[in-house]
Amino acid sequence: MLEQVFRSHERIQELRGAPQASLLEGFAEELCQAGYAGTTARAHIRGAEHLLHWTAREGVLISDLTKSLIERFRHHLKLCQCPGFGPTRRLYSLRGARLFLKYLRSTGSISVEASQGPPLLMGFRQWMSQQRGSCDSTLSVYGFCIQALLRRLGDDPRAFDAQSLRQFVLEAGRQSGRARAKMYTTALRMFLRFLISEGRCAPSLETAIPVLAHWRLASLPRYLGAEDVERIIASCDSSTPVGKRDRAILLLLARLALRAGDIVQLRLRDIDWEDATVRVSGKGRRETRLPLTQEVGDAIVGYLKARPQSKADALFLRSRAPYCAPTSGGVSVIVAQAMRRAGITRTTRGAAHVLRHSLATALLREGASLQEIATVLRHRSIETTEIYAKVDVAALEEIAQRWPEVQPC
Repeated sequence: MLEQVFRSHERIQELRGAPQASLLEGFAEELCQAGYAGTTARAHIRGAEHLLHWTAREGVLISDLTKSLIERFRHHLKLCQCPGFGPTRRLYSLRGARLFLKYLRSTGSISVEASQGPPLLMGFRQWMSQQRGSCDSTLSVYGFCIQALLRRLGDDPRAFDAQSLRQFVLEAGRQSGRARAKMYTTALRMFLRFLISEGRCAPSLETAIPVLAHWRLASLPRYLGAEDVERIIASCDSSTPVGKRDRAILLLLARLALRAGDIVQLRLRDIDWEDATVRVSGKGRRETRLPLTQEVGDAIVGYLKARPQSKADALFLRSRAPYCAPTSGGVSVIVAQAMRRAGITRTTRGAAHVLRHSLATALLREGASLQEIATVLRHRSIETTEIYAKVDVAALEEIAQRWPEVQPC
C-alpha cells in the first residue's frame, strides 16, 4: 500500500526497514481508504514516523500510547531537534500522530480504555451505554464535563462533597453561560447516579447539584414558512455530488423531521427499498421505521450514485477526506449554508432543528392533532409536543378572552 502513497522506491524501502514497519504500512492503507490525497497522506505518515521515533527515544511502548502522551508529543514538536525531522510541518506531524493513535486503537494495538480516559470515566461511559442507551455523541459531551470535574476535584469519588460540587457548577455557569451550565448539571447528575449505583459515593450527593431556573414552554419554537423551506431545498446544486448529498439531507430533515443526530446515525442498511421505509435510531437508541417518500428516495438514490468510494457504512459521508459520517454540527452547517444561499436569516442556533420545527408547525396549521404530530416527531410524551400549540395563532384567537378596557381615572 505504500506504493500508492510514495513514488520513491528508496523511501518505501526506508519505511519498510524501520521499526514498527507493519504499523506504518497499515496506516498508509487506512489513509488511502479514507480518501486522503497523496501529499496529505505522506505528511501524516511522516508524523506517525516521527511519533514512533519519539516514543522509542522516550522508552514508551506502543501499547501504552494515550492522548496525554500525544499532548507531550505536541510540546516536543515546539522544540524538536530529532535527526531527520526538525520543527518543519509541525501541524501535519501532530495531525498525523493523532490519526495514527486512532488507527492503533481501531486495530486493537492499544486498548480503547487507555486512549480515551481514566478508568472511572470509562466505567461511566459503559454504564450509560448499557443502562441508558446513550449514543457516542452524548457520551462525548458528558465526558467533556466529567473530565473537567475530575481535574478539579480529583478521581476519588469519596472525596466529593456538596459544597465543591455546587461551586463547580456555579463557576461553569459564570464562565460559559446558562446553556453550558445546564449541560454540566445534567452530566453531573448522571455521573453521580452512576457512582451511587456502584456504591462509590453517598446517595445524598445527587441533590447537591443545583437546579437552574427554567420555565417550561416559556419560549416559542423557531420555524420557517413552507415557501422558505422549499427555497432552502432548491438552493442545492444537484449537478454536483455535494449538492446531491445536501439536498437528500435537507429533504430528510424537512419531510421526515429527522434530527441532525439521526442523519449522522443513518447507515446504508437502514434503507429498505422494497418496503420503502427508513430505519431511524433516535434518542435512547429507540428504532423507528418511517415511510420513504418518492421524493426523498429519489434524492438518496441520486446521492448514492455520486457517493465517494469508501468502506464506511454511513449513508452520508463528508465531502473531503476522511470519508466518514459528518458530525451533528456538520449537518447543521449544511443547513446553515443552504439558508444563506436562499437568502434566509437564521434566528437561532441549531439550524437543522429549525426544519423539524417547521414541519411540526405546518402539520398543526393543516389540522393535525398534537398526538399525530408527536408520532411524526417520535416524542415519547405528548407533553413534549405541547409547545407547538402556542404557534397556532388562529386557534388561540378563538379561545382567547378579550382584555377588559380600563376606564381612565
